[in-house]
Amino acid sequence: MKPLILSLALALPLLAGAPVHAQAQAQASAQTPGRQVVETGTRVLTTLQQRRPEFQKDRKALRAYIESELRTGFDREYAARLVLGPHGRGASEADVALFADAMTDNLMQRYGDALLAFEGRPRIRLKSETPLPNNRGVRVSTEILRDGGDPIPVDYLVRNNGGWKIFDVMVEGVSYVQTFRTQFDAPLRQKTIAQVAAELRSGSLRPDTNGSR
Repeated sequence: MKPLILSLALALPLLAGAPVHAQAQAQASAQTPGRQVVETGTRVLTTLQQRRPEFQKDRKALRAYIESELRTGFDREYAARLVLGPHGRGASEADVALFADAMTDNLMQRYGDALLAFEGRPRIRLKSETPLPNNRGVRVSTEILRDGGDPIPVDYLVRNNGGWKIFDVMVEGVSYVQTFRTQFDAPLRQKTIAQVAAELRSGSLRPDTNGSR
């Protein structure tokens, strides 16, 4: 998968569940998760296009925008526990939160800027919504449509945790949670969660999302 496509497929879905204020949250509560993902993802894409010149000049403004979206739309601590797997059993809430923040920061540092490099008008199309087993949430199946390119199938796994929030993203059938869980297994066998989180934040540990294919 080309780096720019991977950037859109990973970074955009993490943003696409995020209502930005109380009124939007109230509206979202009455929506299906699929409708919320598509409507909010469309708003994020539009904002990135409209504010591209500003964001290209001011990376801090881009970072602030991305952070504001992630804060409400991405269930980062639940996703972190899934990535940690058995290494997270018995871990303190503080360590899980530390790892969750480091993992999210790593993703955004690697893919946030690349969102501005897209030309044309990528769009999100809802295909289906399917309940997950054991009431774990809903799989929202979509396609990212690009001018002059094939659609990219992206599934969002969401759960209702004070509103619909994304906890996993599957790009062309590959789960980023499972990919990271596999790649973090060896470091977590050798080091503490806090140490791995510090390496993630510093950039000395860089999960290989291209290696998931």
